[in-house]
Amino acid sequence: MTIVVMIVEDDKRLQQLLVSIIKSDENYICAGVCSTAEEALTAIPEVLPDVVLMDIALPGMDGIACVRKLKPLCPGVEFMMCTIYDEDEKVFDALEAGANSYILKSTGPQEMLAAIADLSGGGSPMSSDIARKVVQRIQRKTDVKKEFGITPREEDILRLLAKGFIYKEVADQLSISVKTMKKHIYNIYEKMHVHSKVEAVNKYLGQ
Repeated sequence: MTIVVMIVEDDKRLQQLLVSIIKSDENYICAGVCSTAEEALTAIPEVLPDVVLMDIALPGMDGIACVRKLKPLCPGVEFMMCTIYDEDEKVFDALEAGANSYILKSTGPQEMLAAIADLSGGGSPMSSDIARKVVQRIQRKTDVKKEFGITPREEDILRLLAKGFIYKEVADQLSISVKTMKKHIYNIYEKMHVHSKVEAVNKYLGQ
């Protein structure tokens, strides 16, 4: 089965490298290359490839914001972040935006092709150090929930606060009133023994 791939990358040298990797195997087709997120927002919904290799550090809109916009428009397209960044927040922001794979650009050609095939087949391939970060984050959050008795609703609130939303925005996203939201915040502060949103988020993230 042929896998159709598109590339979103602004570095010309890396564009050529990724194209050559994809074209090196007859089971893969490169259907196009975009240099900006803005180009990708137009091209990808038209082509609807199987897999998109998405850089993060693009001029203008970054790759994470691009995936966040594209995923609802192209639910059948799989997005693989292909980047030099391995910072925790970029990893988790990308995954929450809708990416199902996160591969570093240092990945070898055969590993890259195998990851694309895995992603197209329903897997979620990640570079080993990225996978470790995901496991550690989940374990930290699990420990925090157990330690402080955080409920699923309170976790929803903490997750949205960690993404930078203000109280009213969190309430709107969860379809609850600001008054109810404040009650949850009070309970969170009491359980976690904190006095501010920053302290609560930091404890939730295990920082």
